[in-house]
Amino acid sequence: MIFIWYAKCSTCKKAKKWLDDNGVKYTLRDIILETPTEEELSDWINKSRLDIKKFFNTSGNKYRELGLKDKLDSMSFDEKVKLLSSDGMLIKRPLIVGEKIIPGFKNYDSLK
Repeated sequence: MIFIWYAKCSTCKKAKKWLDDNGVKYTLRDIILETPTEEELSDWINKSRLDIKKFFNTSGNKYRELGLKDKLDSMSFDEKVKLLSSDGMLIKRPLIVGEKIIPGFKNYDSLK
């Protein structure tokens, strides 16, 4: 399993602590230093069966700066994936990639 995080993010820190406290093994990956590629994101989004909007960090400054709230609906899937891969700060974090794909810190109990 890959745990993709941003070290300065308090939610990511809480999620990492939860994983460690529950003995969940993972490979740590920094979302800024190793931003997921278009191919990875496309694969993960499709495997997750979640709406691609769930993969956007809607509370982030970059999301607001780019005015994505009003733009996403008119963009194609490929355009959205390309945008996500262009800047790790646009991606919802933390992101768990394994048997399950989980954007954000929810539903981790299913990892035990």
